[in-house]
Amino acid sequence: MMTNLSTRNIGPLTVSAIGLGCMNLSHAYLPRPEAGEAERLLRHALDAGVTFFDTAALYGFGANEELLGRTIMDRRADFTLASKCVLAEIDGKRGLDGSPAAITKVLEDSLRRLKADHIDLYYLHRLDPNVPIEDSVGALVRGVEAGKIGAIGLSEMSAATLRRAHAVHPIAAMQTEYSPWTRNAEVAVLDACAQLGVGFVAFSPLGRGLLAGNPNAVHLLKGDIRGPMPRFQSPHLETNLLLVEQFKALAGEAGATAAQLCLGWLLSKGNHVVPIPGTTSIAHLDEDLATLSRAWPADLIAAVDALFTFDAPSGARYPRDAQLQVDTETWEGEPLA
Repeated sequence: MMTNLSTRNIGPLTVSAIGLGCMNLSHAYLPRPEAGEAERLLRHALDAGVTFFDTAALYGFGANEELLGRTIMDRRADFTLASKCVLAEIDGKRGLDGSPAAITKVLEDSLRRLKADHIDLYYLHRLDPNVPIEDSVGALVRGVEAGKIGAIGLSEMSAATLRRAHAVHPIAAMQTEYSPWTRNAEVAVLDACAQLGVGFVAFSPLGRGLLAGNPNAVHLLKGDIRGPMPRFQSPHLETNLLLVEQFKALAGEAGATAAQLCLGWLLSKGNHVVPIPGTTSIAHLDEDLATLSRAWPADLIAAVDALFTFDAPSGARYPRDAQLQVDTETWEGEPLA
């Protein structure tokens, strides 16, 4: 597929070096865009050269997949499509089920909603502790053999789990939260991906909007998924906003926006790293993609490292229930809700 943007490889897939996380068009963050605004943003992303679109069965309980299905599937050859299973709607609620039967059902539901006969990259959204990872990956292997899945990915899992999964079938991608203020990936899994030839997809690369200075990340509406996250609650939020101001100053001195510095920092962490920022704004999307048109000096990257040491942000990144569903490594002394 053709693009005017620089590209990177995720396993066997070649994608634009910055992709689009589609979650907040239908799920999690508030306010959400009107349907027409979301559709225009998706089409604009394609026109701007984005060739990597990330969704999941969980997002809007299928609404996000339906959005992509009705909006951009007429240009199916122009992009790499990624979606996820295991986390999905179960009896009207968010549920976790990594059993082969559940994976097979969610895959069929996703294909129907997406109006597609295959998904290029299909992730296990979380590790189900009640199901061996080998069994869950085995269900995806059968999807590959049936031509319904192109490549297999994992999300929010550890280096040890990655190696177990990779022994069953080559894993193309690991998707994990990664940004200057969430650096757990650097404990082990980022290096493991490089060693195994696995692409690393960084979600929430802008610190869930806070590092980019998004006011909606500070003044949260009721029902926003960030509300229960300790980092967005007082007194942690006030401490973190002081860090954000220092970060914005670094970006300003470099003639960049804070969002661009986030993405430039991530891109410097290895050629196998592909960030997928989400946005509801065409202007912000264009700002993000402009990151690819400039160089990022080593001393600037080092200054971000020094500002955002592992223990600099205040508060845990997840509330307790969400943390229990995460298999990624923690760093010594990390606060866990």
